[in-house]
Amino acid sequence: MERSALEQLQLKRLQATVRRLAKCVPFYQQKLAERGIKPGDIKSLADVRRLPFTTSADLRATYPKGMVTLKDGQLSRLHTSSGTTGKPKALFFSRKDVDNAAELMARCLTMAGVTHLDVFQNMMTYGLFTGALVMHYGAEKVGCLVIPSGPGNTEKQLLLMQDFRSTALHITPSYALYFAGYLESKGIDPRRDLALSKAFVGAEPYTEETRRKIETLLGVDVYNSYGLSEMNGPGVAFECEHKHGMHLWEDNFILEIIDPHTGEPLADGARGELVLTTLCREAMPILRYRTRDITSVIPEPCPCGRTHRRLNRIAGRTDDMLIVRGVNIYPQQIEQILMSLPQVGRNYLILLDGLDEMTVKVELAEAGFDGQVEHLVSLQNEIVSRLRAEILTKPKIDLVPPGTLPVSEGKARRVIDNRKL
Repeated sequence: MERSALEQLQLKRLQATVRRLAKCVPFYQQKLAERGIKPGDIKSLADVRRLPFTTSADLRATYPKGMVTLKDGQLSRLHTSSGTTGKPKALFFSRKDVDNAAELMARCLTMAGVTHLDVFQNMMTYGLFTGALVMHYGAEKVGCLVIPSGPGNTEKQLLLMQDFRSTALHITPSYALYFAGYLESKGIDPRRDLALSKAFVGAEPYTEETRRKIETLLGVDVYNSYGLSEMNGPGVAFECEHKHGMHLWEDNFILEIIDPHTGEPLADGARGELVLTTLCREAMPILRYRTRDITSVIPEPCPCGRTHRRLNRIAGRTDDMLIVRGVNIYPQQIEQILMSLPQVGRNYLILLDGLDEMTVKVELAEAGFDGQVEHLVSLQNEIVSRLRAEILTKPKIDLVPPGTLPVSEGKARRVIDNRKL
């Protein structure tokens, strides 16, 4: 779709969304009234900036059904956020919403080259988390044979891959690295002994260096993706075959990049906080949701020819940022350095203690060391030097044997903050 036609469709759907919310949701009725806005005032896409932001706190404050536009009996699905504190965010889907989420996911998978001939092993957690189910429905819509294996039970995961010749995986990056180590311990070469060709990695942040490590270890193409439960789940944005930025489905969402401190809009190419407005949600539309995810829009057109704009890899979250000795640090900055070193293994942990002391525990790779202490000291010094140049503070590096650090089969916990500030 040409940009002009796409933007006309966006405006039409935005106007319908605002009318729906102004009629059905007291929260938005109040917010619009405070700004003196009526649905008829939305005459262009630029007018989206006149609309109120919605935050994670707003969704929790209106729990359980304060944001719903449909009556009881018209709702088809409930998911909740994966937050760890306080009340969850309740996210409702109509039958139409469920179908649309599956359609967007099918678009994503098809764009990455998945076909009805693929065997899709879904190794994510099924349940209130949207990721596994939406990906499952999307893969079925493409026509794949879907194996809903869920997370963990590594021995059984391997058996399923071997017996049914799985070609595509949906998996967290931390578990993908662990699984690669498990294959190595069993003497299994994934290129020779398995049929894997693609992996869709998500549910936790990871760096380009981690992507390349997974690709090397498992012999697969790894595709970056973006989604969140508030916006339907995992099919919000996805890489095409060029793997340079994630196409965001703009016929379903309006994207903005704002300064996270002032809320003011930023131009394409500038890094800021991603804000999304739903355009097709029936049960629970959301205006200008502050995702807290830091990224930027890639201004140039994609060689694939798609007109939906692309997002750069998520650089971090405003609420994941660590402040250590007055310096702002994202955990992904540390991961980027560690995963670029061949002597480093597949796991690490950031510990914050005392008043402001940072220790990074780093697993060594299985091979590559001759047991000489001076070589370990040299690696330790190299990591300290690289991290100091990247994060502008000097952490302590604790090198530990392979398999020492705990492995998560769900979302990895990379930071433990025990500071007494």
